[in-house]
Amino acid sequence: MTLSTTQLESGEEPNFAIPELTDLEPEISHQPVESRLLEVLSAALLAAGRPVKPKEIGHLLGLPIESSHRLIEMLRKRFRESALGFDIEAVAGGYRLIVARDVVPALEPLLSPPPLPSLSNAALETLAIVAYKQPITRGEIELMRGAGAGSTLDTLQERELVKVIGRKEVVGRPMLYATTEKFLLEFGLPALEDLPALEDGELGGFLRG
Repeated sequence: MTLSTTQLESGEEPNFAIPELTDLEPEISHQPVESRLLEVLSAALLAAGRPVKPKEIGHLLGLPIESSHRLIEMLRKRFRESALGFDIEAVAGGYRLIVARDVVPALEPLLSPPPLPSLSNAALETLAIVAYKQPITRGEIELMRGAGAGSTLDTLQERELVKVIGRKEVVGRPMLYATTEKFLLEFGLPALEDLPALEDGELGGFLRG
């Protein structure tokens, strides 16, 4: 049976005929059940095309969230031991199926799309300010940078790295900016809490690699 992204997002119960797990740990360790859960989990990660959150995995498989994490680790271990060229990445609050990093160079001729223009230093600096200080207004960004930020914010919104999340309740009600889920995906961050600590006040260093 094909698992659709709609099923994942809507919470529709897929008919995978997975045995009910009333006593989780013994059941998962039972080989046929474990294999079936791993089979469905790998299919779900492939079909979703986006990070799948632990809560979604638990709902799909009928498992507590804690056991979803454990099953992910089991699947990751199986991928690595089998040398199939797949891995699982924790990013943007969920898990996604990716090509194993040591295989990526071999796929470059196949996968290399025309690259987007690199972000300018001004855009990277603005993005870093938003990432670390969000929610933040354009005026606050410009005060920190000592330069205008209108065009760079436009660029970052076009690249779907920054978005408007509301207005600040002060005179003029300026718009508030924050980073997007795509920002987490682009920079490989599981969550905003995983932003690296600032060093010597250098806001944009980690974004430049």
